[in-house]
Amino acid sequence: MLAFLTRRLIYMIFTLIAISMMSFAIIQLPPGDFVTSMVAQLSLQGQTVDPAVMEAFRARYGLDDPIWVQYWKWISNILLHGDFGYSLEWRQPVADLMWNRLGLTFVLAALTLGFMWLVAVPIGIYSAVRRNTWGDYLVTFLGVLGLAIPNFLFALILLFISFKYFGADIGGLYSQQYARAAWSMGKLADFLQHMIIPVIVLGSAGTAALIRILRANLLDELNRPYVVTARAYGLTERALLWKYPVRVALNPLISTVGWVLPTLISGATITAVVLNLPLTGPLLLNSLLTQDMYLAGSFIMMMSALTVIGTLLSDILLAWLDPRIRYT
Repeated sequence: MLAFLTRRLIYMIFTLIAISMMSFAIIQLPPGDFVTSMVAQLSLQGQTVDPAVMEAFRARYGLDDPIWVQYWKWISNILLHGDFGYSLEWRQPVADLMWNRLGLTFVLAALTLGFMWLVAVPIGIYSAVRRNTWGDYLVTFLGVLGLAIPNFLFALILLFISFKYFGADIGGLYSQQYARAAWSMGKLADFLQHMIIPVIVLGSAGTAALIRILRANLLDELNRPYVVTARAYGLTERALLWKYPVRVALNPLISTVGWVLPTLISGATITAVVLNLPLTGPLLLNSLLTQDMYLAGSFIMMMSALTVIGTLLSDILLAWLDPRIRYT
């Protein structure tokens, strides 16, 4: 197991290095830079900027350096000092902006992932065991519906229902009376109440996909010869189901952790705008539009690192669940 983890960690380090190079290069591909975007915005407002001021701004923040010099300054400061650079648009360190948003995004992603598993596993097992019944048809219909409805539209529907019929405004993170209040049990309960809609919205499509994956794999396992043999030896259906087929059918489900986490975060961008949530998505989108390269690059790096970490977690869980994987 130790050798398996060592190999995965080495792969993870080289992958992150390659991702950092590619992400920084991609951000630099569009013509112009932050100064160009800033001048364009000022021009729309009827203001003009002296070209000498533009060049002085570029020289001050190193925007006129070659791309490899800019990358080396950025990545070396991250590795040596934990400094992600300076946001040119927000006029403050990238780390302050990033960690404030990432904390909430991680909490929301963790709650959504737990919700998806708690709902998908029992429903997927029921749908496979009770296949071709009305319950199976209902689950299949709801699964297709969950995949078909866009997240932002689902968010708008739930917001309308909660406000129209329950008189609850659950947009944002807190109610108005708790916005600036110190943390307490009341504020925590209010925060969790406001998390219900985002968790359901973000988890709907993922839950539907996981149900379909688990159902398909479990149906395949239930027809295996070892299941027939175990049943012939007198093993009860419940013990047989949980000891062998479900355990094997969970392998593909666990492997989805690698893509579910970044999908939750990237998919939360439009939902965050609709629900007025201060997540990473809207800030990343704005930094890409304004070509705020250090802020955008840092966010892309963290999202990529989340993908790699999610893949590592899924590998560890798979190796624990199925010892054969440790030798691959």
